[in-house]
Order: sequence, then structure tokens, then C-alpha cells
Amino acid sequence: MGTYVVVGAGLVGAATAWQLARRGHEVTVLERRTPANAEGSSHGSARILRYGYADPFYVQMVVDARREWRELERLSGERLVTRTGSLDAGAARDPAALAAVLARVGVEHELLTAAEAAARWPQFRFGDGGGDVLWHPAAGVVDAEAAVEAMLRLARAEGARVETGRPVVSVERVGTGQRVVSSDGRAEQAEKVVVAAGGWLPDLLGDLALPDSLLAAFPPLQVMQENAYHFPYRDVPGEPWPTFIHKDSDTLVYGLPGGRDAALPDGRSGQKVAEFNGGRPIRSAAAQTGAIDPANRERIVAYVRRALPGVVPEPYAETTCLFTNTPTEDFVVDGAGGITVASPCSGHGAKFAPLLGRVIAEEASGERPAPDRFRARAGRAAPPSP
Repeated sequence: MGTYVVVGAGLVGAATAWQLARRGHEVTVLERRTPANAEGSSHGSARILRYGYADPFYVQMVVDARREWRELERLSGERLVTRTGSLDAGAARDPAALAAVLARVGVEHELLTAAEAAARWPQFRFGDGGGDVLWHPAAGVVDAEAAVEAMLRLARAEGARVETGRPVVSVERVGTGQRVVSSDGRAEQAEKVVVAAGGWLPDLLGDLALPDSLLAAFPPLQVMQENAYHFPYRDVPGEPWPTFIHKDSDTLVYGLPGGRDAALPDGRSGQKVAEFNGGRPIRSAAAQTGAIDPANRERIVAYVRRALPGVVPEPYAETTCLFTNTPTEDFVVDGAGGITVASPCSGHGAKFAPLLGRVIAEEASGERPAPDRFRARAGRAAPPSP
């Protein structure tokens, strides 16, 4: 068994630490602040778990990830995924094509007309132009923060150590191992290192003692400060609203029940609505301001007025979060010389967390290589079609 340092205690870092520790490795997690803190991408209680991808590779990954979530829930004794079902609508979303992919992988779904969908879910308005609406009932919402806490708790039970307030500034080669240095000068030594730094990775990548060839192949990372808004339901829902993704020629909007992220005084939450990659680009997580973009707010409020009659079109809460995008929206799991860099990102990684922890742990330990499309060089290809 080996010794590992995992840099970052968000969803990916926590999942990797758990998967390494349960394999008998000695694991230390270094987190710059606290696990799943609000400066990263894993905070809060509401992330979409959906199967609706145009690429069967990712649909199959969701199927595999769902098995990992069930195991995590069994071991932790917590419900971490709430089933809500999901709706995909809009001509640019191409629900019929998505349905064909779900059929190919064997995921339960229905392809409805806009009128059929509106009759079933009157809280949505699916557009006057008709078109198909895809429904897949196995989708849901991931409680991201609770998942991080559960995975770290399980990792600790296997002997892992979690150190908070330890921002990492460099990884240095020492003999056949690695020396991981924090900003206060403290250092940890291990045979291998996994870096899961999220939006902080652009600032850290050049200080990881990686070969120039890997750094040159690494895809550019675009960190986005995104905006999200919570709208109150007009009526108390008898069951959770479905999550949804709506894509037309102008925008891609998604929504989901907000969970604990913005609870109202009576304990209820509203619907969380956001525009995918509708925020502003920043250099790295260090440059985030937490300021809402007024133009983005205006676009989302206009969308809600037009498309979501089931909510009051006035946000009662709003927040920012980070996406860290690759050009293809594929993840990166690659490394050299005992250092593995993991950037499962682009705004759609949360749903895969426990599976990605397994993939990264197996890659880092040499047990099994990560998929070829997660290699750094693959991330420089042209963006996928919608």
C-alpha cells in the first residue's frame, strides 16, 4: 500500500480520498479552508443528477455513478440523492436525439409533445412552437455538501487524515516521492499526490513539478463565476419539482429544487434557476468577487416570467458559484511521476463524484488507467456538438 496526499476536499477530492483509503492506502487530505466551502464548486445541497447527454459515454457514466451513489448512501446511512425526474426541452436541446441515446444505453424515459408535457407539469411553459419534451424519471438532485461530509467521514474511518486551513502552493519531487508545501511553509511528504483543486488549479498547475510535455498538453481551463437565483413557488408543491434543462438558440437555462441552499423562514425552499456558462470569466477562483451580474439576473427573471408560471418571478435569494471549463467539457484525469491532476469540471461533474473518486484512485495507484478521453491531450480537441 502507498502514501498519498490529496489536495482539495470538494466532491472530487473527498471521493478520491475515500476510494484510496478504503483500498488500504495511507491518505492525507489538504484543504485550503474547510471541506465544500463556498469559495469552491462543491458547496450547498443542490446539484442536478441527470442522464440526458448527447454522448452515450456520459450516459453510461451516469448509470455507473448511480450505483456508486447507492453504495455511498448504504455505507453512510444517509440519503444523498433525491429522485425528482428531469425534463429536457427546447429545439437546440434536441430532446428526440437525447431520447435515442437514452434508449441505446437502456435508461427509462418518455418523449412527449409540448402539450402532453404541459398537461402533466402545468408549472412549466414549454414554448408556443411545440417541439418534443424528454422526461427521464431516474434523475434527481445531489446533496453536494452532505456527500462531501459523508465521503470524508468514511475516509477517516479507514484511517485518512483531513487537514483544513492548508492552502497548497507547490508540489516538489523529493527522491522517489513528493513534498507538498502549504502557504505557511508546512509540508507533507508522500509517495504520490492527487491534485483536485477545482477553480484554484490554474494558479497551481505550474507549481506541481510536472513535465513540460504534460503541461503543454494540458487543455486551457476557463474559470467562470456563475450566478444562480432562487424563486418562490406559487403553491406549496406536493412533491419535488423535476429538474430541467431548456436550450434554445439564445441561452441554456437549468433549474432544480433548491434544497437547503436558500431555505425560506418556514423551512421550504424555492426553485433554483441559472444560465449555464452565463456568468463572467475570471483568471481563477482567487479572482472571484461574489458579485451578481445584473444583466444575467435580468435575463433569468425574463426567462422565468416566460417559462415558469409555477414560481413568482422575483428571486428571494441569489448567489455565485464556480465552473472550471475545458474546451471540450470533458474531464481531465492525467499525470506523471507520481502526481495525478484531476479536473472533473465544466459544470457537470458533481453527479459523477463517487465514480470519479474510483477512477482517479485507480489511475493514481496504477490499478487501472483512466479513460483515454480524460487524458490532457484529449481536452484540446474541438468542443462537442450540443
